[in-house]
Amino acid sequence: MSDYLQVHPYTVVGFLAFGLIIALGNSFFIRRLRRRNSPPGQGPFVSILVPARNEALNIAACVRSLLVQDYPAFEVMVLDDQSTDGTRAILEEIQREDPRLKIFNGQPLPSGWLGKHWACHQLDKVAQGEFLLFTDADTWHEPYALGDSVAALLEQDADLLTVFPHEQVLTWGEKLTVPILGFALFSFVPVFLARWRIFSRLSITIGQFMLFRRSAYNAIGGYEAIRSHPVDDVTLGRRIRSRGFKWLLVNGTHHVHCRMYRDFGSAVAGFTKNLFAFFDHHILLYLLAWLWIGFVFLEPVVVLVLSWLGVSLAYFPVSLAWIAVLEGIILFSIAYHHSRIPLYLALFYPISITLFVTLALRSLYFAWQGRHDWKDRSLPRPVIRL
Repeated sequence: MSDYLQVHPYTVVGFLAFGLIIALGNSFFIRRLRRRNSPPGQGPFVSILVPARNEALNIAACVRSLLVQDYPAFEVMVLDDQSTDGTRAILEEIQREDPRLKIFNGQPLPSGWLGKHWACHQLDKVAQGEFLLFTDADTWHEPYALGDSVAALLEQDADLLTVFPHEQVLTWGEKLTVPILGFALFSFVPVFLARWRIFSRLSITIGQFMLFRRSAYNAIGGYEAIRSHPVDDVTLGRRIRSRGFKWLLVNGTHHVHCRMYRDFGSAVAGFTKNLFAFFDHHILLYLLAWLWIGFVFLEPVVVLVLSWLGVSLAYFPVSLAWIAVLEGIILFSIAYHHSRIPLYLALFYPISITLFVTLALRSLYFAWQGRHDWKDRSLPRPVIRL
């Protein structure tokens, strides 16, 4: 044990240094979605598909931004998934202003399907496009977003183009939780390796913006093939890669915007639903990963705080603790820079990590108890694996 304690601080510093290597590799690989010099004269027909359930706060901004895209051939289709707020009335008002908007009534949820998956499946069955763009109701898009995305997909001969959007964070509950998603992507997932099919599980797909060639989408079975998997976006992307299709992830923070959650409570609910599912409910890997993250990022901070209080931990030199804390700040700063998150929030990373480790344990507990729900619908109890 004493031998391990002697090398432990160097393990922490080395792990964070490895994270910096991954972050720099991702910074080079994940290119910013490029602006075109002029609007496209022609292009493949695109069906823009928006599932909406109780989205009265978001739907108007989303749909209006989609209807004004400077792209010559597209349709905007929204499925009202049995909303009980004012979503339908808002959609009908927009449709009176712009009849190009197509509104569909969601059918009752069948057994074995998750709500959003069923909504997207219904939309793709009536879509006319050669390309399918799935986007969320809490997003809004710059007028050039669709044209630039189609151009990038065609230039790279990709079958799926996904962008990570600019996440708008206004309350402190959002600021301390939502940006950590970009941090986790940049620091721990070497997505630059996913260009090779053997590393398809390292691909990350963002459900807020997924542009598919319809032929590829149909070939992987679409939403029907993943009807009960809670992490639909990542799973669809990995199916694309594992079947030999080309996947492309780009930085779309100047093209697509999103306010994922509006307060701390909704962030807690959302991350509780998704965190354990992202690990495909493998409990051992999940616990080891989050406990290690907690130790790596929080232990050096604790060492420094104790040193200021006059308490010394002999096994962890203060100098190495300072190096580890600096590495943590740099890691968060790299991710926040690319995500267009205020850089000063990187200084609060110990609070963000503490919150996320807590949410990770909460996600596991709720899954174990079968207590997950979303948008007033109970989610099925997952199969938990070792």
